[in-house]
Amino acid sequence: MSRDQRLKSNYPPSQGSQSSESGILNDSILVLLFKTIEWDVQTLCLTSLVSRKLRAIAERVLWRELCVYRAPRMVASLANGTAHGRFCGGWHALAKIMFFCCGCESTRHFKVNQPLPGHFVKAARFSKTSGRSFLSKKCRGDLLYVSDPCEHPTTGDKEDDYLGIYRGVFKGFTRSTTRASLIGRQAALEDRVRCPYCRARVWSMTTARLVPKSAARRLGSHDGGLEYFVCVNGHLHGTCWLVPLSTDEDETNGDDEDNDSDGGNIDTQTGMDVHQ
Repeated sequence: MSRDQRLKSNYPPSQGSQSSESGILNDSILVLLFKTIEWDVQTLCLTSLVSRKLRAIAERVLWRELCVYRAPRMVASLANGTAHGRFCGGWHALAKIMFFCCGCESTRHFKVNQPLPGHFVKAARFSKTSGRSFLSKKCRGDLLYVSDPCEHPTTGDKEDDYLGIYRGVFKGFTRSTTRASLIGRQAALEDRVRCPYCRARVWSMTTARLVPKSAARRLGSHDGGLEYFVCVNGHLHGTCWLVPLSTDEDETNGDDEDNDSDGGNIDTQTGMDVHQ
């Protein structure tokens, strides 16, 4: 080794390079940084794509902090005081449920003329009152948060056909009565459908005959046209046909809010990796 090479190898790195590396990879500094920008989802998505180390920090800390910031009451209820632990299915999946409408394709019990792609939402409202409407009578002790349906006009036979796409999440699904009922009925997991939020396998609640009539009433669905799935991690997603509201009905329903709603008024334009 030459003298110049020995001097170069023994020379300490500059203070600037050390501070840069320790700063960007420091959990506390990143949390403070994202607090200053109010947990902008697009920035968080881009940050997690920079490197494997930053992606690991996002998985370990940042997605959890985003969920707590955006929907503190819902997260506190779902996590039951363990917000700093691991959330079933991962905190990234919960963040995705908050911000992403998964779109839909035709399934065994629900047909659409053409698939609708997923998209990010500007606002979302989740309610445990709505969630109770999706539980059969003997499962009403479970806690489920469900979003209002995201409305999509379609190109069907009728010009007033509107497709509603909704999503939700169970608390403690592995210990829930809903899961016990699915297993007790020997419901088979679907072969062709996967959870759009964590890629786990799902049960069709329609096939298992666990869809109560109250779900259609809550959604404003007509002709009983709805279906939803629940994955092994307790994430729910589904579709329904909606009856379009008149102007008067829109104004009336605009004042009908649940007191237990959370995750509402989420304004975002995001680049979150929807395939994770």
